[in-house]
Amino acid sequence: MRVVSLELGPFAARCVLLACESTGFAAVVDPGFEPDAVIEAVRHEKLRPVALVLTHAHLDHAWGVAALKRAFPAAPLMMHADELPLYENLPGQASAFGFPAPEVVPAEQLLHDGETLPIGEESLLVRHCPGHSPGHVVLIREDPLVPLAVVGDVLFAGSVGRTDLWGGSFEQLERSIREVLYRLPDATRVVPGHGPETTIGTEKANNPFVPG
Repeated sequence: MRVVSLELGPFAARCVLLACESTGFAAVVDPGFEPDAVIEAVRHEKLRPVALVLTHAHLDHAWGVAALKRAFPAAPLMMHADELPLYENLPGQASAFGFPAPEVVPAEQLLHDGETLPIGEESLLVRHCPGHSPGHVVLIREDPLVPLAVVGDVLFAGSVGRTDLWGGSFEQLERSIREVLYRLPDATRVVPGHGPETTIGTEKANNPFVPG
């Protein structure tokens, strides 16, 4: 699976393109600010988006959804049902930070814990990992040689997602990390929503907030 990582916008949030090498089909994960840069990257990589996926609906991860939907109308917008209130309040989030209100396009597919999302000849496992936000999900590529987890704002290199925003809970976040992420192979490549990449083994050994 090809992974294209883009750190964009005033919060340096990461949009991730997850592409099947054989078919060029791709998931666009968390298109936040600078959607034109995301669209340009998709076209530069010659990808065909088949899903627009939100790990969660905070402004820095979802502001550009409408622009991506206009550019790639055949790709359905997907998120967990518990994230809908946050997503539908994107204009309110934008106003609170002094940004223009984005258009809110309807979610077309609700993601469920444990389902498999096909991307060409590849597949991604969806796991519900609340704590940073109520409907946060992570996307996992279960591969014995190159395991991968796109974790949004659940886990960072040496840190964890904040829990003081609406719907946050450190108890839930810790449970998500321990019961979902820390059960992945230590070699799993972790692509977070902000900051450098890490691995599950590194975080289990060194993360000061949720030690393994």
